[in-house]
Amino acid sequence: MLKGPLLNRLAQLAARADELEKLLADPEVIRDQATYRNHAKEYGFASRAAAKHRHLMSLERRRQEAADILKEATDEELSQLAQEELAEIEREQAELEAEIKNLLIHEDADARRDVIIEIRAGTGGEEAALFAADLFRMYGKYAESKGWKTEIVSSHSTELGGFKEVVFDVKGEDVYSELRHESGGHRVQRVPVTEAGGRIHTSAVTVAVLPEAEEVDVQINSDDLKVDRFRASGPGGQHVNKTASAIRITHLPTELVVSCQDEKSQHKNLAKAMRVLRSRLYERELAAKKQARDAARKSQIGSGDRSDRVRTYNYPQNRVTDHRLGKNYSLEQVVAGGLQKLIADLTEMHRERQLGELDQKNADND
Repeated sequence: MLKGPLLNRLAQLAARADELEKLLADPEVIRDQATYRNHAKEYGFASRAAAKHRHLMSLERRRQEAADILKEATDEELSQLAQEELAEIEREQAELEAEIKNLLIHEDADARRDVIIEIRAGTGGEEAALFAADLFRMYGKYAESKGWKTEIVSSHSTELGGFKEVVFDVKGEDVYSELRHESGGHRVQRVPVTEAGGRIHTSAVTVAVLPEAEEVDVQINSDDLKVDRFRASGPGGQHVNKTASAIRITHLPTELVVSCQDEKSQHKNLAKAMRVLRSRLYERELAAKKQARDAARKSQIGSGDRSDRVRTYNYPQNRVTDHRLGKNYSLEQVVAGGLQKLIADLTEMHRERQLGELDQKNADND
């Protein structure tokens, strides 16, 4: 039976659902659309938890009543009926508790967020930049298959069509839940188009998947920002070298720097750069909390740190190896956007790990 932290968390969510229901009916909250949207998203999850909590409490009352009848029964038929009732309740409780555990492991509110993906060329020069462009197209095709929308936030392209860096957002349902495990080092082994001798080279890029933060998630003091405006450079059209539309924002306390030059409008570049900065700051906050929470253990699925080597794309052998899973997948399918199986396997591994942690918490209270 659920006990200790799990039961307490379910009760807390039930109480939060009641609180949110009142807030969503508050005229002041309704007028503040950003706050209202956040409360509405949170309520969707909390209300499901509240329903499970009510069901669990109802079953516990029924179980207690049946146990009392069995204890006091003198009639054999009544005793048999009470035993059958207890068996049915225990079966229903086991099913409900499994549902509750599945619900609690998806509690992470960030799972439902849109994302900002940053792909940067690492070792390998021009070949790494070309591979960065391949990954950008791969994620774009996967997003298209899911009905998600993508938009480039900023990019630095090379003469051969690669990317030194490309930053783009992905919007849709449960985007972060699916793409969160793409963060890390991606390595490619193939014969570069720039290699005349036909030798296989190994190059690498880093991928960072950031849950997109809202203004209410991260408070940024304007005094902490240094904003530079300059003329854009590189491919991008005639406007690039004629207008000072490019933006560079430095967040002084953290020394984070974000640049954006893809839009002709300085205001649009500034807005996009602020979105990226807000999401990077939010990611830092999440990482700090995770480090404190997981100091005593290492996640089975990997930290998601962009320095981790998570995957190798081997072109000569037409395979993609995910090192966390220890499995191979068809390279041809994966680079064409066929990430469904790979992402499903990563999600299942993540789920199994979380279920194990929940079971351990429950066992600790036996």
